[in-house]
Amino acid sequence: MMRFSSFKYLTKTGLHNMVRNRFMSVASIGVLAVCLIITGVAALFTINVGSMMDYLGSQNETEVYLDRDLSEEGLAEVDQRLRSISGLTDVIYVTKEEALANMRESMGESAHLFDVFEGDENPFAAFYRVVLEDVSRLPEIRPQLEEIPGVIELSAPVELAQTFTNIHHAVSVICMLLVSVLGFVSIVVISNTIRLTVFARRKEINIMKYVGATNGFIRYPFFVEGVAVGFVAGLIASVLVLGGYQLAVVYSAQLPAFWGQMVSGILIPVEQLWWQLTLAFFGFGGLLGSLGTAFSIRKHLKV
Repeated sequence: MMRFSSFKYLTKTGLHNMVRNRFMSVASIGVLAVCLIITGVAALFTINVGSMMDYLGSQNETEVYLDRDLSEEGLAEVDQRLRSISGLTDVIYVTKEEALANMRESMGESAHLFDVFEGDENPFAAFYRVVLEDVSRLPEIRPQLEEIPGVIELSAPVELAQTFTNIHHAVSVICMLLVSVLGFVSIVVISNTIRLTVFARRKEINIMKYVGATNGFIRYPFFVEGVAVGFVAGLIASVLVLGGYQLAVVYSAQLPAFWGQMVSGILIPVEQLWWQLTLAFFGFGGLLGSLGTAFSIRKHLKV
């Protein structure tokens, strides 16, 4: 069992080694920070694409337009068929009067232009507004909607839904590849840093071995050095990624009304992400640093 005094001494030694080998330490921190930054950006993009999919699903109101000459019996059959389709979270019937009222409301100060369409002059048709539980199922559900008797047209963004689904999948795969490749590069660089430290202290290490120092006693300062490099890189990545993301959120609020409202509904606020990302940066940085140390000592330090 290592005494506290030994633990304190070896920790200081490891931190001192990082400062003494500052050139390679800075290189390791830089490479690892870039790895964490790219990984963090990819993770944020993946999270927000997922949020976009949820937003699109909640806002995706496919409009099912009906034949103007549809009878009451036909309308009842359409309603029953729509509500029997699996994957629809909401089915809302909109009369032509409600459709006209909605259009007037959306026009704001120009609503008076639609006054001429009151009564029998109303050009709008009644329709159903349906909301999908999962927007990626739109290509599967659309044919079921089209085959209902009395349905003459659909307003369904199939290509948009498929595009977002493909983007979400591609971003997830790319993020995993980036984590793997950049993590490997970081481990190699950190291993080289530790290897130089081992080489510079080889005589001291041999003396420690001769006087009976345990393997753990010799390895611990190198472990501290690797983990410290990872933590510093994690701190840098946290500040840059979260700061840049906050700027993106603030800038999105200044977009024109429609786009600003849509983007603000998609982007996840920094307050909900910062502590998870910070812990992930420090944890992943420390893990890569410790792995780099372990591989270096195992291959180049004979204890």
